[in-house]
Amino acid sequence: MIGKIIMNHTTVTEFILVGFSNHPNLQVPLFLIFLGIYTITLTGNVLIILVTSFDPALNSPMYFFLRNLASLEICFNLVIVPKMLVNLLVENKAISFAGCAAQMYFFFFFGAAECCLLAAMAYDRYVAICNPLHYPDIMTRRACFQLAGASWFSGFPVATVQTTWIFSLPFCGPNQVNHFFCDSPPVLELSCADTSLFEIEALTATVLFIMFPFLLILVSYVRIITTILRMPSEEGRRKAFSTCSSHLVVVTLFYGTASSTYFRPKSSYSPDTKKLISLSYTVITPMLNPIIYSLRNKEVKGALRRTLGRKLFSEKM
Repeated sequence: MIGKIIMNHTTVTEFILVGFSNHPNLQVPLFLIFLGIYTITLTGNVLIILVTSFDPALNSPMYFFLRNLASLEICFNLVIVPKMLVNLLVENKAISFAGCAAQMYFFFFFGAAECCLLAAMAYDRYVAICNPLHYPDIMTRRACFQLAGASWFSGFPVATVQTTWIFSLPFCGPNQVNHFFCDSPPVLELSCADTSLFEIEALTATVLFIMFPFLLILVSYVRIITTILRMPSEEGRRKAFSTCSSHLVVVTLFYGTASSTYFRPKSSYSPDTKKLISLSYTVITPMLNPIIYSLRNKEVKGALRRTLGRKLFSEKM
């Protein structure tokens, strides 16, 4: 059912997520690929949370923020991937009006929270490298909780305003969202109202909640790199850079792919290309983050070996 007739207009009551239905022969292979990625994502991020929570060697602000990032990635994936996997196997790819609004709300919520959390992690690295003597006094347990809490809360206003505004617009049909989840650009294309005012507001919100944290990260790393280059010891420079290299790679992946979607003109990419770009930051990056932190961080690798070693030892006993 597309909708009901009210005052000579068709009011949409559900949407159809087109997803990858234009490639029917790829539905099952894509399901298996994305299921594998989803399994790796959940396993990797859960391992990061467990290892950094219970290993005494990782009881520091950097790993506290890493646990928060892993939790965000799990939540971010749960909003999008399960519905996408189901739609790859079923013919009815409908999502209710309320379900679409909820998916978009939490997508905005966790996306904005991740932007701010990445900025908080950059600040932590800035203090650790540029002001190491005062690091324990600045990055106290209370300060860490405040930064993490503010990052999570930052998603609330942007998600509430954006989602409420979009779904207060009239939708008169058609109801096919040319995407694999309810993202704002393809949903807005279905509105039968003038969306120019919303697009201005959305651009403003994007600048505030994506570019402002990115600028904070950029400033932090300019100071970090300047400090590292001034270090007299090559070993000191290498060690300092290794503590922030994983975070820098994660920031590059996340912002590089997200900005390709939200800062390009509407006609820059075909719908299929936009879907592929969206896959990179909604599905691929959450899988890569725990791998990046595991491969590029000796402390995390050591903690994983100790954890797995204890597990194998207990099984032998």
